[in-house]
Amino acid sequence: MPRIDHRRAAFPAIAIVIAALFAVTTTGCIDSTGNAGPAPDLIWGVQGIEPGQLQKPRAMAIDSSDEIYLVDMTARIQVYDADGNYLRGWKTPVSVNGRPTGLSIAKNGHVWVPDTHYYRVLAYDRAGAAVEAENLGGVMGPGPGEFAWVTDVVEDSEGSIYVSEYGDTDRIQKFSRDGKFLLQWGGTGEEPGQFRRPQSMAVDKEDHIWVADACNHRIQVFDKEGQLINHWGQEGSSPGELYYPYGLAFDGKGHLYVCEYGNHRVQKFDLNGKSLGTWGSHGRVPGQLHNPWAIAFDSKGRLYVLDSSNHRVQRVNF
Repeated sequence: MPRIDHRRAAFPAIAIVIAALFAVTTTGCIDSTGNAGPAPDLIWGVQGIEPGQLQKPRAMAIDSSDEIYLVDMTARIQVYDADGNYLRGWKTPVSVNGRPTGLSIAKNGHVWVPDTHYYRVLAYDRAGAAVEAENLGGVMGPGPGEFAWVTDVVEDSEGSIYVSEYGDTDRIQKFSRDGKFLLQWGGTGEEPGQFRRPQSMAVDKEDHIWVADACNHRIQVFDKEGQLINHWGQEGSSPGELYYPYGLAFDGKGHLYVCEYGNHRVQKFDLNGKSLGTWGSHGRVPGQLHNPWAIAFDSKGRLYVLDSSNHRVQRVNF
């Protein structure tokens, strides 16, 4: 497997922005009362293909040690500390057909990479060594254990694994921790329980599966047997509306944050789907976003926003 030099990059992650310096230029950040939201306290990233640089990053995950894993359009998984300093990296085995669009951390600390265009989930240890016994899929098809284009993988408290996919199937499959197929739900469509590109998932404390149903511009919530519990959202740019929701993250305080690729913002909701405010607007300056793909919280409650088409990460302390 190709490796990236584990030295720190010559252009490390360029953590150059402090909130006090850029607060005056931050725009489009409001809460539900219309007040200005927080400026990012850190921004890092520079476009390029050298170690530590980024080329349209598409997914993000944070482990228990607050190390940040990113995957970009070069099929590299790169790891940074909480302040954006490059630590190490590796690449998926092949990427001619396309690059991964998801990334998550298993409960055993291993890294899951939904290798989207190769119909599989790849597993690695934290150093980037392949753990092939934990891979899933590899065969394209609609059957149990086969995949279309894989987008995300999450794990519930019992160790069951859920994999989302789009294409001909637009479904979620559930597996046991040892990779045995258990059940599936979904299908392509706009009716409740159906999907049009389930882009990402999140699991709450009750083992409910929250799904960003991206091209239906909504959030759907299921129990661990695939039964629909709730769904909300409609296409639009007003507070409470969604436009291509791509990333989901819980803050541990009863709120869900949704990263909207099409609206260039992050929106905060209560767990019943009521909008509590938005952060971000379209642009290049600090506090603005250009097609954000993912969000994640660290152990200190700081939110990291993967500002994909700006080739950077912004950190916000809500």
